[in-house]
Amino acid sequence: MITSLANKTIKDAAALKKSGERRKSGLILIDGFREIEIAMQAQVKIHSLFYCLELIAGRPGVFDKVSAEKRIEVSQAVFKKICYKENPDGFLAMAEPRERQLKDLKLSVNPLIIILENVEKPGNLGGIIRTAYAAGVEAIIINSAQTDIYNPNVIRASEGYVFKKDIISASVPDTIKWLKKNKIKSFGAATTGAKVYTAVDLTGGVAIVLGSEASGLSAEWLKGAGKLIKIPMKDGIDSLNVSAAAAVIIYEAVRQRMKI
Repeated sequence: MITSLANKTIKDAAALKKSGERRKSGLILIDGFREIEIAMQAQVKIHSLFYCLELIAGRPGVFDKVSAEKRIEVSQAVFKKICYKENPDGFLAMAEPRERQLKDLKLSVNPLIIILENVEKPGNLGGIIRTAYAAGVEAIIINSAQTDIYNPNVIRASEGYVFKKDIISASVPDTIKWLKKNKIKSFGAATTGAKVYTAVDLTGGVAIVLGSEASGLSAEWLKGAGKLIKIPMKDGIDSLNVSAAAAVIIYEAVRQRMKI
């Protein structure tokens, strides 16, 4: 059992809380029993599994699929140094994230896709990922990423479903080109939208494009989207939380598709 806060393995793990260290090492932190379990179901490669018997609360032995040499028992003080959650459950992993590109996406005949541009807050990104998984969205494309897809707060807010979705980082021009090639209609959410989101056909191959709350969609997307749509709002309110806006439009698409 590791009890020293100065241990190199522990220092390396704690450093992964910073995005720069994650990029440099090619590793991420997955904090929590449920999140690690979902990551393993998605075939994420686990490099090290840290556990603290004082915090586990009756769930030892659940990760038998992780080889013994990768399992590291640590003291409670050490675990709290490397974990991210305020109330940890005693499980934390160092893992290797999957890297995907647009060309790797394998979609159904009529996919529902979410495109996010300049989304800044990890909690919003994680919330959208969780909603997308629940609604059966097939892929999420990130343009001009302002937060690390595997930021611990994204993982937590998504409840680990960030590992279950195809999430791709790509430029706006490459995304627009890919949509046209695959005959997928794009609908950009904007206050200047000509039609309310319920008045357009969201069946078939569809991509819903959302921008940040602060600046909305870029000029590139305002011009490049097939149609601009809006969510009706009372005077004095110019935007919704992007996670809320995504949920509203995603489930309208689900509703329309259920009627087919």
